[in-house]
Amino acid sequence: MSEKFKRIHVVVMDSVGIGEAPDAAEFGDFDVDTLGHIAREKGGLTVPNLADLGLSNIKEIQGVPKAETALGYYTKMQETSAGKDTMTGHWEIMGLFIDTPFRVFENGFPDELIEKIEAFSGRKVIGNKPASGTEILEELGEEQLKTGALIVYTSADSVLQIAAHEEVIPLDELYRICEYCREITREDPYMLGRIIARPYLGTNAADFARTPNRHDYALKPFDKTVMDHVKDGGLDVVAIGKISDIFDGEGVTKAVRTQSNMDGMDKFVEVLKSDFHGMSFLNLVDFDAVYGHRRNPIGYGDALEEFDARLPEVFANMKEDDLLIITADHGNDPTYKGTDHTREYVPLLVYGKNLTGNGELALRETFADLGATVSDNFGVKMPAYGKSFLGDLN
Repeated sequence: MSEKFKRIHVVVMDSVGIGEAPDAAEFGDFDVDTLGHIAREKGGLTVPNLADLGLSNIKEIQGVPKAETALGYYTKMQETSAGKDTMTGHWEIMGLFIDTPFRVFENGFPDELIEKIEAFSGRKVIGNKPASGTEILEELGEEQLKTGALIVYTSADSVLQIAAHEEVIPLDELYRICEYCREITREDPYMLGRIIARPYLGTNAADFARTPNRHDYALKPFDKTVMDHVKDGGLDVVAIGKISDIFDGEGVTKAVRTQSNMDGMDKFVEVLKSDFHGMSFLNLVDFDAVYGHRRNPIGYGDALEEFDARLPEVFANMKEDDLLIITADHGNDPTYKGTDHTREYVPLLVYGKNLTGNGELALRETFADLGATVSDNFGVKMPAYGKSFLGDLN
């Protein structure tokens, strides 16, 4: 079978949900709607390019007109896996079904885990709570610098992070401690998605800054994903942003690091201009990390508008036989209580220059439909989960 598209580009707007999922109450989420509530708080969103793709045709969003004739196809997807974290969402997009959720520790880690880390490292643990990376350094960086303790913190994701000053705890020591943490948290009762080494430098709270020597220790996917099948088929898989970390490098032929949403878009445009055959996979994490978890709907809305303004550049650099798929991995309603992700539908927007049709696709009952479509296009092994919508794209 000949390929319909030579390249498929998947863009994940991290946490950009589009309304409460049917099972949201099972996750403790009620009346959650990331896009809807951001638009309400801002008095309307100005995202003309997403509007042209059919965003408000999926679910009406304040300030976003419905497209009379959408540029491509649109619908929403429902998550079926037993979790609403980043890894679960991305792994399901690439064809896996997760029935045992990764653990999140919203109030810090149990004493027995902290005691194991202290015993192995010979260092005291301070922090042990959810926090942003910059805030925890402002609060505890000076104490860490003086005492040589380990700053352990988490987030609303399934992650244990360890911050340490590079001149106090050498990188090889920090990495060794993180490797130990990885080994002891692979299974229940911890079942953590990632351990992250977060080294920093500076002399005081005013000038502490994280260095580029971050290192992630992720769980490997428990089975082959669509990315593996594409790679095994001799094709390219270009991972942009934190995609390679999420899949622990599995199924990746080239990894491109990014610093922010806009840097991610810069790198994505560079990838579009390059010559390759296969798929690219971009994660734009700022929506989630900078605005969603910090419950900043105005900043979140501004970031969506900044992303939208970059889409004409994306369209201009797409080749005739390219397909663009824009989606998300979960919700993170910045108007909701707490700091956790929210269980929501996610948008699915599909655009290609050689598409002559447009309109609404059927509701996708699992994120894995996206991965199945990628496999179907390239004629590689289909995932166990997911139903391709390739045949619906004309």
